[in-house]
Parts: sequence; C-alpha cells; structure tokens
Amino acid sequence: MCGIVGYVGGQSALDVVIAGLKRLEYRGYDSAGVAVLADGGLASAKKAGKLANLTKVLDERPLPSGTTGLGHTRWATHGGPTDGNAHPHLDNAGRVAVVHNGIIENFAVLRAELAERGHELTSETDTEVVSHLLAEAFSSVGDLAEAMRHVCRRLEGAFTLVAVHADEPDTVVGARRNSPLVVGVGDEEAFLASDVAAFIEHTREAIELGQDQVVALTRDSVTVTDFDGAPAEVRRYHVDWDASAAEKGGYDYFMLKEIAEQPKAVADTLLGRIDAQGTLHLDEVRIPASVLREVNKVVVVACGTAYHAGMIAKYAIEHWTRVPCETELASEFRYRDPILDQRTLVIAISQSGETMDTLMALRHAREQGAKVLAICNTNGSTIPRESDAVLYTHAGPEVAVASTKAFLTQLVACYLVALYLGQVRGTKWGDEIQSVIGELAHMGTEVDKVLGTMEPVRELARSLADKDTVLFLGRHVGFPVALEGALKLKELAYMHAEGFAAGELKHGPIALIEEDLPVVVVVPSPRGRSVLHDKIVSNIQEIRARGARTIVIAEEGDEAVAPYADHLIRVPATPTLLQPLVATVPLQVFACELATARGNEVDQPRNLAKSVTVE
Repeated sequence: MCGIVGYVGGQSALDVVIAGLKRLEYRGYDSAGVAVLADGGLASAKKAGKLANLTKVLDERPLPSGTTGLGHTRWATHGGPTDGNAHPHLDNAGRVAVVHNGIIENFAVLRAELAERGHELTSETDTEVVSHLLAEAFSSVGDLAEAMRHVCRRLEGAFTLVAVHADEPDTVVGARRNSPLVVGVGDEEAFLASDVAAFIEHTREAIELGQDQVVALTRDSVTVTDFDGAPAEVRRYHVDWDASAAEKGGYDYFMLKEIAEQPKAVADTLLGRIDAQGTLHLDEVRIPASVLREVNKVVVVACGTAYHAGMIAKYAIEHWTRVPCETELASEFRYRDPILDQRTLVIAISQSGETMDTLMALRHAREQGAKVLAICNTNGSTIPRESDAVLYTHAGPEVAVASTKAFLTQLVACYLVALYLGQVRGTKWGDEIQSVIGELAHMGTEVDKVLGTMEPVRELARSLADKDTVLFLGRHVGFPVALEGALKLKELAYMHAEGFAAGELKHGPIALIEEDLPVVVVVPSPRGRSVLHDKIVSNIQEIRARGARTIVIAEEGDEAVAPYADHLIRVPATPTLLQPLVATVPLQVFACELATARGNEVDQPRNLAKSVTVE
C-alpha cells in the first residue's frame, strides 16, 4: 500500500528519501511528502498527486540540509488525496513528524480525546492523532522510542509507523503491527522502509521486524523491542535480488507478489468495520438507513473480474437480506432500458474507480433516481466521488493487469455490503453478523494455507502448456468461480477457456468433451449444499467417462469426489458462501504458471489494459 522511507546517516536525508520513494512508485499512490531534521528543528513538505509535484515544490522552496529524515507516498484511506491529508503529519508545535501505513481503527475516539485536551487537528486522516499522541508521550518520558511504545499500546488496527522528533535529531523510530516494515543496515547509516526496494541501492543487509515491535535507529545502532519494552529477537538477512526484482519483493512477476499478498489484503478489507458495540460500519455512507430499509431491488453493475464478484454478491445479498438482486454487465446495463426507481440500490464495483462502462451505468442509475453504492480500491477516483456511498477494499495497488487480490477483496466487500443491508433492514441479528464477520476474519489464514499447497498445481499447469482448451464447471457460488478461472486463463495463457454452470452440461457443453480435455470442476461443500454436491459428482463421472481429464477443486474431507478426480486440489472447508475466497486462488496460480510455461508476459498480457477508461 503506502510507501515509507526513513533514514539516518551521513548522506543528505532528503536525497536518500526521495530516491527511495521513487523506487516505491510502482506501489501506486495519490500524494507524497517528506520531513527533514535540521538546525535544531523540523522542516517538511507535502503535495497531492505524483512525486513530481513534490519535487517541484522542493525545487522552488528547498528544505534545509539534514542527515535524518523520512518520506511517504500515500494511498488514501481516511480523507481524500489532498495536500492537507498527505503525510507526514506533525504535532501542533511542529516538533514531531509521523508517516503511517494501515488503518487505526480507534482513531475517532483518540481524536476526540485530543480535542478535549486542546489539540488542533487539521486533516481528515487517522494518522494525525499519532503525531499528537507522540508529542504528549515524549514530553512525559523524554525518549522517542519509549513514547512510540506508549502510543502503540493505545492503538487498535493495523499500522506501520515511522517518526522523528526535533529533540532527537539522530534517531528514527518505527513500529509495526500487521503491516510490513524492514530495516536496512549500512555503513554508519540505517534505513527504514515498507519495502527493501527503497534502500537496495545503498545496502542489501536487512532486518525483518516482527509483529508488535518498535525499532530505534541511529547511525550505528538498531534497537528492537516489543510494545512493552522487552528486547525482541529479529531475523537478519541478505537481499540477493536486483533493484528491479526488489520492487516485486523477489517474485518474478507482480502478479505472483499480488497473489501472495491476498491473505493480508483480505484482512485489511475487514479492518475497522465493526465498532465496540458490534455494529458493522462502511466507509462513507450518505444513504439514510430509512432509505435502505425501503429498497426493494438491488442491481450490481460491473465488468470482467468485478462482474464475477458481483455474481457472488447476488447469492449473499439475497440470502442475507431477502431482497431481489440482479447482476448486470455494466456495458449492457443502460442500453436495455433497465427498470429503476428511488427504491433501487445499485452497487457499482470497480478496482480503479475509473471503469468507463461502470461509470456510465452509475450515472444512468442516478438519473433514474436510484441510489448508488460503490465498491472500489482507489480513494478519490470518479466512481466513488459520484456515488451515494462507498466501501473501499484497501487491497493496495495492483500492478498486474490480470486482477487477483482486487477480486478477493471485492468479494469481502460484497459480503460486508450484504451484511450491512441485513443489519439495517433487520434481516440479520447482531450476533449472526458478528459470527459471519468472525468467519471472514479467519479467511485470510485459510487463503494463506491454500497458497502453501500450490506446487502440485504449478506442476499440473506446466504439464498442460501444449493444450488448446480448458473447460471450467461450477455450481452455486462455484459457477462465478469457474467463470473467473476461465477468464484468467484467457487473459494470461491466451487459451480457449470457457466456464459453465455444471447443471447446463447436458444442455450443450457436453458435446465439447473429448479424450484428454482438461476440465476443472469447482465442487460445492457436501455439508452446505449436499444436493448440489451429489449432482456435480455425477457431472464429474459423466465427463470422465468420455475421456476428459478431471481437475477437481474440493474441500478437505470430501472423499466422495476422490475416485473421479485425475487431479485433486484441496482447499480448506469453509461456509458455503465464502468458498470462492479459497477456491479462486488455485485457479489464479494455475493460470499464472500456465502463462509462464507458454512464455507469455504475465504482468502485461497482450491487448489488455489495467483500467478500461473508454466504452
């Protein structure tokens, strides 16, 4: 997500920090800022937009020269991409500077407390509270690392924090909880960053910080403790990637890195959604609860991968709210003269927030009087700005054109919207919602388990590199998963791939089955949908009897499918509606590996663009 760089040493801190931020530009961001300690004080500059905007400001109004500093490129969460919301954030005295990645869930409570004590907070961010809390703590304890530990014990959520204080001009302090932070150790200099790419031109000696740890850096020392102050063990390692590979975290492709980031992305999308009373909250809802209670139809509009997330949303919304839900291709939506009115809720899903087909569908819906809720990954983009409500997925930037972590986080967001509607409309009790949220909170761990078992899937993909066609079958929420698996194969491997509802097999598609044809089957849980499970096992038998090679994705413990699977891919047992979160992952890995085996460009497939901004 956000890019963070901290430095203390003998070089110009500003030069080191700006160069590090440039190396982190691949992560995506919407504003940038720096702070430098010099002449007994602290100087900073920040600007919305690209790093070039900031460097222009620095050329016009140079900061004083110093050898300790920090910088940040922000991917907006709380508050839009403005100069005031950009990092770093300072306390009222201008002695502390803080940059932050993540979400501080209890910032509203902390902000209110600070206001009562006379602090003036000027931004919309959750980060600014930390600079004020650090200033207070430092005035009491006189040590920046101890002040950071004191503040961290009060924070809830996921965060990486890096701070400097004018009264400790040769120290940079960082803290980590559920968000990456790495130390670079040089010759009489040290670095802090969200990614080794930021400092790899200076040193390849690194220290990986663990969960709930605080680090204090000087030119010649690195001190790591837990949040209570006890010394902490750390893992030192040597970075043997080149600069280009470092941007990808050592992976060959951004897509592989983004697939690996999915457990964290799923967890981040859930952050801050449930308050202390157990009530579910979305990001920006400007639709009164009274209006949502009157909604009598939901329409989901989206394109490509987002459309498949919308198809799964239909199952969740209808099951949890008992409101009819349609899923529409945004490109077709307004051209069929859809029936919309003030009691229609339209959900627009877009990773970039700039997808033109989806934007035009949104505008048409609003012209007809419908309310629009956006699910998006890009704060401040057009679709959220023009919607009545928005739920940000917090997946972080996705560089690879073929969407992976954006899809899983869109699924989580769709589940949250469905639960929120159930909460507002009274179709789900609070304890029921908390139970589902608890299950969702565990899904990041389940996705991680799947990722740890993918080598056989990669071997299978390599063995199929010379095939021309792969078919995909699924039932219930497995049908959109089959469509998504086929789409990934088209995008990456340039193969003919089709996804079908398994119940339609004998209505035509079975004519395509021939000897050794690979057919991927997504099997529903025998616990949640036993009737459908039995039917899809019959489908597997039918296609295998005709010579197809069956590749079966089934949950752990499902032994009924084993005799009919030429290749069995196990995923963790999950609640029925949540199965797509684990069942999709092997199909992403499968498509990526097959594309690699065929010699294709994985991150930038031919003829495709990341954001489709024309109809």
